[in-house]
Amino acid sequence: MNIRAIEALGLRGATPEGGWSSELTPDDCVHTLIIVRTDEGLTGIGSVFTSDHLVNAALRLLEPLYLGEHALEPMRVSEKLHQHTFWQGRGGSVTHAISGIDIALWDILGKATGQPVGRLLGGCYRERVKPYASLLMRAPDRMAEDLLVLKERGFRAFKIGWGPFGRESRAMDEAIVRAARDAIGPDCQLMVDAGGSDAHWGNRYKWALWAAEMLASYGVDWFEEPLHPDALEEYAMLRRAAPLPIAGGEVLTRRQSFLPWLRAGAFDIVQPDVTKVGGISEERRIAYMAEEHGARFIPHGWNTAIGLAADLQLATAFADTDLVEYCTGSPYIDDLTLGGWSLDSDGMLTIPTGPGLGVDLNLDAVRRMGAADLAL
Repeated sequence: MNIRAIEALGLRGATPEGGWSSELTPDDCVHTLIIVRTDEGLTGIGSVFTSDHLVNAALRLLEPLYLGEHALEPMRVSEKLHQHTFWQGRGGSVTHAISGIDIALWDILGKATGQPVGRLLGGCYRERVKPYASLLMRAPDRMAEDLLVLKERGFRAFKIGWGPFGRESRAMDEAIVRAARDAIGPDCQLMVDAGGSDAHWGNRYKWALWAAEMLASYGVDWFEEPLHPDALEEYAMLRRAAPLPIAGGEVLTRRQSFLPWLRAGAFDIVQPDVTKVGGISEERRIAYMAEEHGARFIPHGWNTAIGLAADLQLATAFADTDLVEYCTGSPYIDDLTLGGWSLDSDGMLTIPTGPGLGVDLNLDAVRRMGAADLAL
């Protein structure tokens, strides 16, 4: 079974805010679906956290390398693509595009063998996993309102991030966190993401240490991206000094980028993004590296329903991965697949057990979001 063609489908019209200083509009494309077609009719679906302009350019570069390749060998094919293109975009949009191809190839392998991807990754440790509702920070009153709506929907874990946090005043930072904790109560999990990968992030170690101590006093489970994403030494210092776990890694790609951070002890929780890091093949290897260096692996997932499906398959394959990120309020999550997603009475998501990723695209929704000529 060989690769016959690969297509990129950019999603537009419903792009949610990202919290960035240069904010997204609904028609900005930052999420792109990948469709891998084989000569035997099987089709795989992947997702890329990159605009379709960049993905299409990467596919033109990669086409001579993937056309005719065996579609049931995702790890080898993806590594071939990495090895032959590192001088033209290692860690950038080329790596991001390979991520989507890799996810789609695992989807094909699962469909061809009749197995969910999680089983092909080595076995299933769980049948369901807790999603944490991931949403942007607002002023305290609005923050409380947003969280109460999500708690009513059944979420029992929440991550709030970006927005005014670390950008206005320490008093505002604490007021937001206090409002969030009061809204969800003491029994729900709360995480905080400073968004240190935002443009021109100015807070350094001493602010991050103050914020970590403040967050710990409100029972926050982890502090994410508190520093500039290149501040390796400061991250290692903060991880040693902070009274709560430090999380990060969403901007890193490929396992080679993660290794110095893990060796330095910079993270308690490592958060590769399957739609950027190199796909399922690469994220699996990073997860094993994290285990060997004493860090927890919890995927970053501000992306699409296909990215979420890949995260769920990874979560079932690792014993300590008991949380996945759920980007709330995004049609690219809620409407993109047939049947959508629903929480059970315990606030958990059931991990799909069908072949491959275990999900099917809602073609009507995808066509509304910009892929009018899609045929599967």
